[in-house]
Amino acid sequence: MDCFYAAVEMRDNPAYRDVPLAVGGDSRRGVVATCNYLAREYGIHSAMATSKALQLCPNLKVVSGRMSVYKEISAHIHQIFRRYSNKIESVSLDEAYLDVTDSPHFHGSATLIANDIRRCISEELHLTASAGIANVKFLAKIASDENKPNGFFVIEPKDAKQFARELKLQKIPGVGKVTLQKLNNLGLYKGEDVLAFSRLALRESFGQFADVLYRRCLGEDERELCTNRVRKSVGVETTYEQDLTTLVQCAQNIEPLFEELKVRLDRTRLAHRVNKLGVKIKFADFTATTVDQHGSKMDLSIFRALLEKGFQRGEGKHVRLLGLNLGIADEVQNRQFILPFD
Repeated sequence: MDCFYAAVEMRDNPAYRDVPLAVGGDSRRGVVATCNYLAREYGIHSAMATSKALQLCPNLKVVSGRMSVYKEISAHIHQIFRRYSNKIESVSLDEAYLDVTDSPHFHGSATLIANDIRRCISEELHLTASAGIANVKFLAKIASDENKPNGFFVIEPKDAKQFARELKLQKIPGVGKVTLQKLNNLGLYKGEDVLAFSRLALRESFGQFADVLYRRCLGEDERELCTNRVRKSVGVETTYEQDLTTLVQCAQNIEPLFEELKVRLDRTRLAHRVNKLGVKIKFADFTATTVDQHGSKMDLSIFRALLEKGFQRGEGKHVRLLGLNLGIADEVQNRQFILPFD
């Protein structure tokens, strides 16, 4: 979907349609969840502090999100998807992969199917979507961003390898700022640069990700769609109106988080599959750290110890956000730890 939350707000309120608009938190402590394309012209983007966004665009209109509305629209969008395929991997409320290999619609043309989905979304929901069409997942993802908003882009199988060779590395999913800087330091900027580079040297610098990166630069992606997503974690976090300045303050504030996490874990009925405990800290300068360790049950004392370790990493920085999370083992992993009795 194109700037999904903001697009819904513009659809439902005509006064928002021709002004820079962001959906997110307030100017003191909030962050931008998404923004419309007018706002993006000012350099505003998701996860930016609302205060920073207002500095870039003083006349930015900031509205609170309406998650229940977005979820309802997302459900309708997924109903549209199911008219064309049952092989759907939902990535988020506004993004999904569809495998239409065996679809009987439009004589199996993925391009025609994608454009008919976009037509249905437009006619039924009065919103726009962009589509990427390719024979592998990561290329379809990249293609979906090529002609936003309200567009589509096709990478035909015969063109996939050449497209990947010419691809800028920052467009490959998994290549973040830190990885990109390391790649650039090695003189690697495009797919063709990686293919010409020593694979051994690549592994020495990037470990297991080196092989994934190399395959992506060949236009290859062996992953199939994951149609049944398995919960891998349960978490809770809070951004505070006032920065926490001491470890004692932080320790006091993880107790209510701990209680809320227990409630969420009970709802999932997955307490028997907990395999990791973690603490997330975001500091006042927006840098963040996560500390975790293996464990099989909720334990406040472990969370406190992890908090102390993470707080020390900040070297005196104030804290704006705290989070607690639990890792959840899948069924296969969980069974491996259960030994049968004779």
